[in-house]
Order: sequence, then structure tokens, then C-alpha cells
Amino acid sequence: MSNFSDDSGEISELLQLWNDGNDEAWLNLIPIIYEELKKQARILLRKEKSDHTLQTTALVHEVFLKLNDQRVINWQSRAHFFWLSGELMRRILVDYARSQKRQKRGGDAELVSLNSNLRIAVDSSQVDILELNDALSKLAEFDKQQAKIVELRYFCGCKIEEVAEILGISTATVKRDWAMAKAWLYHKLS
Repeated sequence: MSNFSDDSGEISELLQLWNDGNDEAWLNLIPIIYEELKKQARILLRKEKSDHTLQTTALVHEVFLKLNDQRVINWQSRAHFFWLSGELMRRILVDYARSQKRQKRGGDAELVSLNSNLRIAVDSSQVDILELNDALSKLAEFDKQQAKIVELRYFCGCKIEEVAEILGISTATVKRDWAMAKAWLYHKLS
């Protein structure tokens, strides 16, 4: 994942203009963020089963459609934008997995490999994205910060330092909460 702290200001400025109703700002923003969103989508789709049919470009375009409706968000920064994009990608993948599961009438669920960010004990573990989503929702019920850390690390590919910056907490807190969240998720998903 690229450096979320890149504070050239251009993306943040365009986001604020777009938020203020300037449609031209959105049109100027698209080419700047397109490749970054494709990188983010590739990271997520690599975790999907090899027979997964949703392509990188389709996922990015779905995100663009959903972002186009997000005028009510007070964009805080470039990092805030890419965090929300990652969250939207997660939701799209969960909806896609639910749709595929319905089409299979109870067949095997869509699986995603647990990458090194979430792997704890079993190297070849796979987890159902729907189960992961449900587990994250349960985690958020009692610790929203830990759930956000998992979203940022797993779905957005953020580094510890980037998570700390986005959430406004120390790297030590991120590391501690990340370790606790991984252990809790491992217990829930095994």
C-alpha cells in the first residue's frame, strides 16, 4: 500500500471541493486516485479463491459508484478517503460472496486466504469472508478500535504506522490492539 501520509494536499483539497458540491473536483480526482484504488483492490482480490470472478477493475468501478453517492462525508484527509474506499471494497466483496452463496443454494462459501497480517498459527488457513465480516461486526460491538485496526491492516493493507496516523493513536497501542484482535478473530474463526 502506498504512503497514506503523502500530504501533497491535492487529494485532500479536491475531496473538500467535491464535498462542497464541486462536481469538477470529482472529475479531477478520479485519474489521481484510480491507480491507487486498483492497487488496493488487487491486494484484496489476491486473498480470494482462484475461481473468484469479480475482477479488479469491476471492484474499483463499484467503489467509484458508491463514492459518488458519498457527498455527506466530511473528508478529513487522503488517508480517510482510502480507508473508506477499503471499507467499501470489503462491503462489496461481502455482498458478492453472499450473492454467490445464494446462487449456489448453500454451497461452499467464498474463501479468502489469511495473509501474514492475520495469520496466527496455521500457515495455510483460509477463512470465509462472510464469517470474517460477521466476526468483525461482533468485535466492533465491544471494541470498535480493534475492529478498525483489523479493517485497516487486512482490507486496506495499511502498515502499523499508517494505522496509528489514521486513528490518531500511538503505534504501541496499534500493535497491542492488533495482537489482541488477531487472537480474538483466530478463536472466533477456528
